[in-house]
Amino acid sequence: MRRILVAGNWKMNTGRADAVELAGGLAECHSESSSVDVLIAPPFVWLEAVAEAIRGSGVLLAGQNAWCEPSGAYTGEVSCEMLADVGCGWVILGHSERRQLLGDTDQLVSDKVSAAHAGGLDVILCVGETREQREASETEAVLSRQLLAGLAAVDAETIKRLVVAYEPVWAIGTGLTATTLQAESAHAHLRNQLAVRYNSEVAESTRILYGGSVKSDNAAELMSQPNVDGALVGGASLSVESFVAIIDAAREL
Repeated sequence: MRRILVAGNWKMNTGRADAVELAGGLAECHSESSSVDVLIAPPFVWLEAVAEAIRGSGVLLAGQNAWCEPSGAYTGEVSCEMLADVGCGWVILGHSERRQLLGDTDQLVSDKVSAAHAGGLDVILCVGETREQREASETEAVLSRQLLAGLAAVDAETIKRLVVAYEPVWAIGTGLTATTLQAESAHAHLRNQLAVRYNSEVAESTRILYGGSVKSDNAAELMSQPNVDGALVGGASLSVESFVAIIDAAREL
């Protein structure tokens, strides 16, 4: 059975004190013995402070992005090795905001995935369609392209260190949420693509998260779907109360 993962992407939010308080509150509520995996991705500048705040708890730490080279003249970028050095075990790659606003192409995302694994990090690989693509009945084509590009250099052994996150672009930060039918359909398609790319064993063991305006009042229904293995949470992860409510919903499943 696939273990549920609830991940919080803080994006460009929180001050240092807020980040430490939020991380500490989550650490108090979550231990290594929990039946659910919990992960947070603070802004780069707070990673070291947050790592200290969650030390000894069951909360996992991730970077929100990384560059695809270990070092060099890449002003403003952060390498996977740097993330690992400050306590990260994970990194989020291919998020729609990176793709839509900051120019991350399928090829660049693929290069970053390879760099993350080489640098010792596990990966949350994000894929998702825009409203225009969904209305044009292009959802499955877009998901297949983004997924297979991101996995181009990932073999059947290395994919054990990767989680897929389906985030429909039209539902991120908009208050709109995919229906359970829409979410399950997209997740089932992604799982089928994993079976084609690798085999049925890989497909059945790989976790696929849903992200897109996940809140405490819709989390349980979304995560109860057969192919939904957790959530990638945005705004609702910025409050201990709301994020723990989502974690509790996952525990009850």
